[in-house]
Formats: sequence, structure tokens, C-alpha cells
Amino acid sequence: MAAILTYVKPVRFDTVSAMNSEILYEYLERISNLLRTDVRRAGIGKGLQPVQMEALHYLSRCNRYSNTPVAVADFLGLTKGTVSQTLGVLEANGLLEKKADVFDRRVVHLVLTEIGRSVIAECIPPKVLEAAVCSWTDSEREQASSLMNRILRGLQKANGLKTFGVCETCHHHQCNADGSRRCCLTTEILSDADAGMVCREHQPLELSEPHPSA
Repeated sequence: MAAILTYVKPVRFDTVSAMNSEILYEYLERISNLLRTDVRRAGIGKGLQPVQMEALHYLSRCNRYSNTPVAVADFLGLTKGTVSQTLGVLEANGLLEKKADVFDRRVVHLVLTEIGRSVIAECIPPKVLEAAVCSWTDSEREQASSLMNRILRGLQKANGLKTFGVCETCHHHQCNADGSRRCCLTTEILSDADAGMVCREHQPLELSEPHPSA
């Protein structure tokens, strides 16, 4: 019996790429919705809206160069007016304090209170996420984090957005021979705690050569 030949239409690379992007989008959208729902539920229990929780979380992670109203607006992608209202609610609830800059009194820094930090510690990361990855190995967690980082960096680059990365992964971060750290942008000495904070002025290492060590 003669074999029955079935013609299979070849799939173009750009079509495959589009299909993969669609599947990836669906996964990310669903994950985001689930996490957002859990954070919203936790925030409502504290009397906070999602945008207020997002601002609070950012301020719990950023450094002293990045805790201003303008930086919060940049990070959240919101207007200054919306952010101003959000910060006003957080301040009224005793979750943050406004402090004038030591060198420039026109600059206002937003500092979380102990109550504000306790709210974030209780609500973020969402309990649903912790339950989902509790059985993962360290290797699996590292791989997932690396992939998420690549996706985030790709989106930020495509949209011309600031990276808001961690200090020690920045082009301006310098480790000196004596073990000290320094920001080559501001020339200020950095602590180990500073190195682990999010910075508005972050510049990814992959986009430039690192500064030479002192």
C-alpha cells in the first residue's frame, strides 16, 4: 500500500517567536493577577489600596538617593499628582515620614516608620508565592530569578525605562581593595546595606565596562 503523504506547512521563525511570546505573556499575566490579588487582599486588611502597597514596598527597598516622590512616580509609572495623594495617605496612617535633605532642604526624602516596615514584612512576598515555590531547590529558584531578570531588563530596555536595579549590580558601584564600597556617581562611601538597595540611578553592568577597583 502506498504511503499517504501529508503536507505540513512550514512554520516561520517569526511565527514561532510570536507564539512563544503569546504563551509567555499569558503565563506572566496570570501570575501577576494571582500575586496582585493576594497583595490586594493583604493590603485591604491593613486599610491600604494596591498602589499604596506598591509605593510602600518600593520605599522599603530603595536607597537614600531614590526615596523621593519623583523617584516613586518614576518607579510606579504614575503621575506626580497620583503619587502625591498616595504618599499623603501613607503619611497620615503613620507608615512613612517626610524628611528634608541635609544638603538641599528643597529635596524631600520618604522614610518608612517601624509600622510601615512591619506591614511590608507581613504582606510581601505574598503568601501564595511562598507556598508555590517552597518545594523548589536553590538551583530552581536561581534559574527562575535569572529568567525573570532577563525579561524585566528586556522590557525596560525596549521601553527606555530606568532599571531601578540593586546597587551592587550597577556600573557605578565600586569595590575597593580595602573591602570598602563607593558610588562612583556620587563619590560617596557605601555600606554593605546600601549595596543591597534599589537605586534610581542604576546602570546595568552589561551596558558598560565596570569602573576599575581602587
